[in-house]
Amino acid sequence: MAALCSARRLQAGMLAFLVALALLTLPAISARTVTTSPPSQDEKPPAGNIQNGKKLFTSYGCFECHGHQAEGTLRGRSAPRPKPDSSFPAFIKYVRQPTGQMPPFTIKVTSDADLADIYAFLHSLPRPPKADSIPALK
Repeated sequence: MAALCSARRLQAGMLAFLVALALLTLPAISARTVTTSPPSQDEKPPAGNIQNGKKLFTSYGCFECHGHQAEGTLRGRSAPRPKPDSSFPAFIKYVRQPTGQMPPFTIKVTSDADLADIYAFLHSLPRPPKADSIPALK
């Protein structure tokens, strides 16, 4: 009889432990599985600070591959400059999950607000002339 009582106490203790463990890990699990829908592609980009974006572009080292005016370098791809019609959510998605050799800039590395400033800086840069408009290239 004592063995049966001891086994029940052990089961009750294990059940209490498992319930406590589930309650403790539930917020972490739900935080990882909750997804937010991405902003609409039609959304206007947040107003960014061009001067701060230029500073951030330099401080994050973007210029090392992309050049100081996003003109590209021999080491890196050509300009990271977003197309005039590209959306801010597409820009963020690429910066967070790039392809090729570019390292990802996760939310732990840079905030969406900083990326809005960089986006504003890149959009402020003048577009280079078209190749067929340069006499030396004709």
